[in-house]
Amino acid sequence: METGLGDVEITVHSLLECLKKEENQPKRSAPSIYRVDNILKDHSLSSYNPRVVSIGPLHREDKNLQAGEEEKIAHVFSLLSRLDLTQEETMQVCTRKVNASINHIRSCYAETISYNNIELTKMMVIDGCFILKYIYRLSNPKESHLGNMTFVMLTIYDLVLLENQIPFLVLQHIFDCTIAKFDQTASLINMIHPLLEYFNLFIEHELKSSSNSTPHHILGLLHECYHYKDAVSSANLNSRFPSVVELDRAGVNFKRARYTEWPLMMEVKSHRLPCFSCSWGNPTLTMPVLEIHDSTELILRNLIAYEQYSDNVSQYFTSYAIAIDMLIDTREDVATLVESEVIINRIGSNQEAANMINNLSKVVYWRDFFYYDQWMELNRHYNGKWSKNIAWLRCTYFNNPWNIIALFAAILLFALTIVQTVFTVNPA
Repeated sequence: METGLGDVEITVHSLLECLKKEENQPKRSAPSIYRVDNILKDHSLSSYNPRVVSIGPLHREDKNLQAGEEEKIAHVFSLLSRLDLTQEETMQVCTRKVNASINHIRSCYAETISYNNIELTKMMVIDGCFILKYIYRLSNPKESHLGNMTFVMLTIYDLVLLENQIPFLVLQHIFDCTIAKFDQTASLINMIHPLLEYFNLFIEHELKSSSNSTPHHILGLLHECYHYKDAVSSANLNSRFPSVVELDRAGVNFKRARYTEWPLMMEVKSHRLPCFSCSWGNPTLTMPVLEIHDSTELILRNLIAYEQYSDNVSQYFTSYAIAIDMLIDTREDVATLVESEVIINRIGSNQEAANMINNLSKVVYWRDFFYYDQWMELNRHYNGKWSKNIAWLRCTYFNNPWNIIALFAAILLFALTIVQTVFTVNPA
């Protein structure tokens, strides 16, 4: 049956009404807390889901996390007991501040929050008090311990999950109403830094952030510690890049980078002749020392996910994951970097470390690559005729001690044969 003109006009009118409603909606600020897509979770579900405690609304109904609610209340009670005001008075002040920002809090989440304002405000106050008491204890060793140690240690890594964040504004509001009242020397940013050190995978670099920064949340503050104004992003690499073992055979050296201006910095250092653009000798790739332990994948994946969903966040860790994945194909590549002290492998198996690194950058979108010039220089060296000949010799004759012994034995035999021939032709 053919649609009449009246039906078309009704449809157009309905569409225009939808557009007007959208136009009249208050402008939302860009969200910063996202639910991770299944396409990322399929590669490592445990890297994104909290294990012991739910923070914010996204995992509030998870039955496996309900035991953590009692631990949170104990932390809240302990925090409020430090104040001169009664618990009721302090709660009123905290609740008013948080409730006044409830629309902004909602806008920080990419998905619509089903909880009403009363429920969401209560959730933010409890979670904010819990986090502040928890990190205050971490930054002050003399503070009494709360909860069993398993809960305490597992909670550390629950606080860095993208889905388990609350807006930093909430933490600042509650900090001003609580800890700032009994510890005038405390600063929220400085107080969080001992927590961030648990997430520092590059052990020879100190995490730094501006005391005037306004991060989105704790994960955002960790990401800010790696901001570098001089980092240059270039085009994506389209060609295949040689692995660590292949570069090693071509004469490339690997060296740990200590205390560089940017913790993620990788540099290629070559010997250059004065007044000439050509280089000689073998180049050295300096890299930050990566410590691989049980939570390395979790930390990297959540930093990468934060970059994937945030348009205004530089893709430092996505770029780093792409670069390290290009370098590492097999356990032999990991072993070479371990021997060069560029990687500290605390999970035991080099194959496990290689698998983890190879899976990090799967199904991620990358618009920035911060190592383009360095990778092009390594590629030029690897594809040079001299480097290829060296790589062939090392692969053919120097890949194990027996080949080396056989080669030198053959050379020695050849030299003795020449000497014998000379003395035979020209006897004394």
